[in-house]
Amino acid sequence: MLATGHARVLFDEAHSEAWTIRPELASRMQPSHPGDASYAHAARALREEGFAVSANAAAPLCEEMLRETSVLVIAHPSDPAWERTTGHGSPRLTAAELDAIEAFVQRGGGLIVLGETEQEKYGNNINELLARFGVHLENDTVQDYEHHAGAPSWIEAALGDGGRGLGADLLARVSSTCLYRATTISMLNGGAGTRVIARAHDSSSAPGAPVIVAGEHGDGRLAVLADSDLFGDDCLGEHDHRALLLNLVYWAAGASVSADASDRACAAVADSAWARLRDATDELALLQAADGSLAELATAPAATALVETMIDAITELAPRFAHQDEYLRLTDADLRAWVAGGFGKPDFGAALAALRPETQRDDGIEHLVVLPMYKQNASRDVCFEALLVRVPWPSWIAQLEATRYGNPQFVPVELLANTRGYDSECAVLFPETVSVADGVRPKPNFGAIFCDRESSRLRRVAAEAVELLALNLPPDAAFMLRSQSISRDAYILWDLIHDRTHSRGDLPFDPFMVRQRAPYWMYSLEELRCDLTAFGEAVELEAEGVAFARNVQYAILLDRLLRFPITGERIRNYDGLGGQLLFAYLHRGGWLEWTDNRLTIDWPNVADGVAAVRSEVADLYKSGIDRSKLRHWEAAHDLVACYVSPASGSRWVSGVRDFVEADDPRQYIDLVLADEFPLSIFYSALKAKLAA
Repeated sequence: MLATGHARVLFDEAHSEAWTIRPELASRMQPSHPGDASYAHAARALREEGFAVSANAAAPLCEEMLRETSVLVIAHPSDPAWERTTGHGSPRLTAAELDAIEAFVQRGGGLIVLGETEQEKYGNNINELLARFGVHLENDTVQDYEHHAGAPSWIEAALGDGGRGLGADLLARVSSTCLYRATTISMLNGGAGTRVIARAHDSSSAPGAPVIVAGEHGDGRLAVLADSDLFGDDCLGEHDHRALLLNLVYWAAGASVSADASDRACAAVADSAWARLRDATDELALLQAADGSLAELATAPAATALVETMIDAITELAPRFAHQDEYLRLTDADLRAWVAGGFGKPDFGAALAALRPETQRDDGIEHLVVLPMYKQNASRDVCFEALLVRVPWPSWIAQLEATRYGNPQFVPVELLANTRGYDSECAVLFPETVSVADGVRPKPNFGAIFCDRESSRLRRVAAEAVELLALNLPPDAAFMLRSQSISRDAYILWDLIHDRTHSRGDLPFDPFMVRQRAPYWMYSLEELRCDLTAFGEAVELEAEGVAFARNVQYAILLDRLLRFPITGERIRNYDGLGGQLLFAYLHRGGWLEWTDNRLTIDWPNVADGVAAVRSEVADLYKSGIDRSKLRHWEAAHDLVACYVSPASGSRWVSGVRDFVEADDPRQYIDLVLADEFPLSIFYSALKAKLAA
């Protein structure tokens, strides 16, 4: 379903390697048991993750080839006298190849080298390559009669510290690994920049000797393993070898995506007509009163000239947006009507009705939007805005929306250019924000979410928090935080499911409470409910083989736990409260720990914790249908208060509140404190440190 290509993995097979990712070649190498020469399962696992995987069958490794590569894998080159090999080329790398590989790593490439027992006999010069990075494969065969998997030479490794922070935890979801006839690894010159990921047990013939190491060199990364069998078809499914493989490749590829960008050039942004439209719209906004009318009639000539400039610029840009002909025509008409009507409150109902981006969800399609809108971030003031947006709609998202998560009004957009009003944190474009005639309620044909803004904020704040808290971040999560396009697509899927959940489940008639007045923790629980639902769906998708859905789980956890609680004012911060509740629930249940100034998430089991809190919220909703509104609000407060301490002096705390049942309980909302659920010590400190 998912398109490959977010990083390219090249398996070298041009130097008489003992392993191949090509099944047909493995069958020729080992006719009686191809699995003993095949990395085909490893290649398939990587492709399922979205990597572009290929084999270098015969060409020398050179700068040009490696320029298109994110990770190079060299798996046990050997003289054919010792192994059945790919049968092409010498097992020895040429001087030019050694230079090219070293330069590849130094400029940001990832290199994974797999050695073998009795390394020296195979006739390769892998140690010449590794010496450039301060690493050496010894000529050893480790035996361990206490920690093995059926034979003393099948040693179970003693796992070390996989790392933390943005450097990622290479042992995330890895609790067991076995090396089948392994040598050992030594570090040259003190092993600067290289850390030991796994060692032989003290009970082995090489007590404490490194068997898996990894390190950063220049701008790139290197991982070396003392055995090559653990990623072969016969062994990849044993222990946690598959997870280890994915961790190593994601980590090694991580440096290559630091400059990743999803934006394609937008010709309209460079058009001088856009600059004129933007500037004229910004100037006009300065002349408008709170309701969008002209603040002073004395400025009418200036306003008229600015509107004429806007109309001319829209006309000039229109050929670039042929799919918006009707909308742009009506925008022209509504602008002229506003001038002719004496610059009163703008009524752009006609243009708004023709703005239908949800009917044109083609990947990469661009829209021009010019409308009088409420200013962002909860203001009720109106001014004209102009936007250029692009719709990212990958084919796999389109398929999921069409077959599983129907949401015909949902439109993800990227903000390409904008007027001054959108220099804010606003991440939505809704019809409800457009100025129309009094008494007329715009039909909500679409809901546009700026997924690029959402994902950029996630990557910025979460990355800082992850490093500060020394989180045991999995390499694929670290990869997502580096990649604009992957984090953006994670947000698209997250928002697609979240948005539709507002109208599904055991819930009141208007769960989102857009037109209701309710205590802010009700909004918090509703937003959290939708996010927990999206998380649960992502878990199901991953179990069905959609590996990308794991990014949605990461995005929800990292945003909810690390960004939401510390973002924005502490006045009825309902998104922040949802994050506080999730953190407290996971912490109390042991799925999350804060010890020794390090945050640790139990990644293999954290989905169980999310499911548990989701169940509690669902139970609240289901039983709430049989309560009065006031009693439902009280029950919701009690649920939150079980995990997040209410403020001192709260009038809503169970045992303190003494409310009389009323048909309209909104009078009691005035008793809600501005910060009814203050930040915990943890979040107060985190907010202060990140602000600094």
